[in-house]
Amino acid sequence: MTEAAAVGDRVVTGQAAGGRFDVAVSSVAGISRAHAQRLISDGRATVDGRRGRASDRLRGGETITVELSAPPDPTILGEAIPLRIAYEDATMLIVDKPAGLVVHPSHGHASGTLVHALVGRAEARGETLGAIAGVGRPGIVHRLDKETSGLIVVAKTDEAQASLSAQFGARTVEKEYLALVRGEAPARRGRIEAPIGRDARDRQRMAVTASGREAVTEYESLGSGAGYSLLALHPLTGRTHQIRAHLQYLGLPIAGDLRYGGGIGPGRLERQFLHAARISLDRPLDGRRLTAWSELPDDLARSLDAAGIATDRVPAGVGAALVEVLA
Repeated sequence: MTEAAAVGDRVVTGQAAGGRFDVAVSSVAGISRAHAQRLISDGRATVDGRRGRASDRLRGGETITVELSAPPDPTILGEAIPLRIAYEDATMLIVDKPAGLVVHPSHGHASGTLVHALVGRAEARGETLGAIAGVGRPGIVHRLDKETSGLIVVAKTDEAQASLSAQFGARTVEKEYLALVRGEAPARRGRIEAPIGRDARDRQRMAVTASGREAVTEYESLGSGAGYSLLALHPLTGRTHQIRAHLQYLGLPIAGDLRYGGGIGPGRLERQFLHAARISLDRPLDGRRLTAWSELPDDLARSLDAAGIATDRVPAGVGAALVEVLA
């Protein structure tokens, strides 16, 4: 591959290897495959000057052109929404997202999202946000469901956004979620390998289906009580509603997750007991490994107490630290 511009510039070009168009865009631009598919859909990635579909097959040698930076969306106005920050440096920050906060604008959520909060914060501080994920996603690298709380990574620069997206695509980002589920896990540790796709009976849900995309989640049981179990979960892929669908498939719906059959949880919990508690990644600033953590919000802590489950695996406080490398 011969690049015409660095990732931080607006356009990157390179020669394609044989295979799928989206894989070629991912390789040329150093971004995740999902990110590449969004750029292709937006018409910001072309092959020999032409638009194509993500699934198009290339012979090899074609010129791939990728426009990484998207122009700011004038309809997104910054809002003064308080954010709890677990970590921040010149290139990125990690936000401790509360339940109820939607990540990016969508139908029915034209304001009051995390994106509006990030834009307002950046404007107030005279900072930028990464612009390579497309209109409506400034700084966004991944997402959490509206009612899922916990850590979400945000890029301040295009270079950081490309680095972080590539790490997610290469599955080198380590994520740990805590979930209180109804029932008892079949083993103390386990691995769920089951493809996930749209539920044919309810298009608002995902489900395990033979035609779905590869999805893998590892789990560990941390304790049980009152008919519930607390699990630590490590998703190795990033499918929509992956943990919720996998746990329902296992017969262990998440407490409070009314859409996936969990019912009202202990302590009258009416939102899913799912919390992004820890995340580890290589920070774009210098490549050093960083781990961040987030304590359970009050509603989840009360629900766990109501179930009578105690464990030392729940983080205390909110923060981050660099991982020390032993010589």
